[in-house]
Amino acid sequence: MTEKPTGTPSSDGSVVTPWQVTGAVDYDRLIATFGTTPLTSTLVERVERLTGKKAHHFLRRGIFFSHRDLDQLLDAYENGQRFYLYTGRGPSSEALHLGHLIPFIFTKYLQDAFRVPLVIQLTDDEKFLFSKHDVSSHPLESYIQLGRENSKDIIACGFDRERTFLFADSDYIGWLYPNVVRIQRAVSFSQVRGIFGFQHSDNIGKIAFPAVQAAPAFSSSFPHLFPTKQQIPCLIPCAVDQDPYFRMTRDVAPRLGYRKPALIHSKFFPPLQGAEGKMSASDPNSAIFLSDSAAQIRKKVNKYAFSGGRDTVEEHRLYGGDCARDIAFQYLCFFLEDDDRLEDIREAYSTGRMLSGEIKAELVRCLQPMLADLQARRQAVSNADVEEFMRIRPLIVE
Repeated sequence: MTEKPTGTPSSDGSVVTPWQVTGAVDYDRLIATFGTTPLTSTLVERVERLTGKKAHHFLRRGIFFSHRDLDQLLDAYENGQRFYLYTGRGPSSEALHLGHLIPFIFTKYLQDAFRVPLVIQLTDDEKFLFSKHDVSSHPLESYIQLGRENSKDIIACGFDRERTFLFADSDYIGWLYPNVVRIQRAVSFSQVRGIFGFQHSDNIGKIAFPAVQAAPAFSSSFPHLFPTKQQIPCLIPCAVDQDPYFRMTRDVAPRLGYRKPALIHSKFFPPLQGAEGKMSASDPNSAIFLSDSAAQIRKKVNKYAFSGGRDTVEEHRLYGGDCARDIAFQYLCFFLEDDDRLEDIREAYSTGRMLSGEIKAELVRCLQPMLADLQARRQAVSNADVEEFMRIRPLIVE
């Protein structure tokens, strides 16, 4: 299948790139455009059977909706071969927002369910290279520091320290570099330009960076973490906008004698103002941050969360609300774990028995204790804890 270059608007006007998501995304069309495979209920049931645990609600509700070679990875796992997880964070704000949480919540579930090691990449170099800010006001050091702050939010998600390695590109690049160079040697400028839409005016760091994000998908990039010379398969949980990086990675892997990484993709977490695009750290009114107080959460939800309700109470009681457009309901799909309660809310709101203010109150009651717990756990994360997660040492591979 011939893919459109990354950044080319689809027929519905949406754009999906690693740096920009705009418009109302049609995920079925995105599957066809990117050439990925739908995540079926059969695969979800297989995950449950292999782990002996109920599938995460992100799987049950189709929030993770697409994959590349997940079935082959599960074949290998069933035959006794363990894999490792790889995900990451581009540090652009002092605190993560709710959208940033999605891959980490799901990755923690995968780590616990399969009892596998995990590497987490902090792409401080990417954020510096792709920044639109002046270097004098946003030097590389500022992104390095943001990465250290973000690492505390990530650790607070509860990852197993014995199975988790957290690293910043600016610090670990020496270990990645052999594979980075191999990847760069195997990919032409025309290929990377076709995938990412780079322009001749872009700095050369942008053009070279995709190899840095690709390298952690190969276990040989971590010789001190995985002392065995045998290649360990990799599974990458990520939002679907990151797929272009790993299309390139999977294309180059056979030429380097490496295994292709498997991927599992999530849908985008929408901004408060509506279900188009994704939540952005650059607009504080579009996002709920992990550092927001209970009062700030309530204010943002009540003031900014787009409502799928009717113009008047009378109309709403008569015709009901639109759950597909209502942001409070969409957020509950991500964070309310109780399936029965979610269905009760859906039925009550869509039939008009529940008003917009009431469904927003449900969301506030869901988010406030969740973020309070994360904030307490983050407060308990010390600089020494960060150093330990970032220390180069062997990880448990059962």
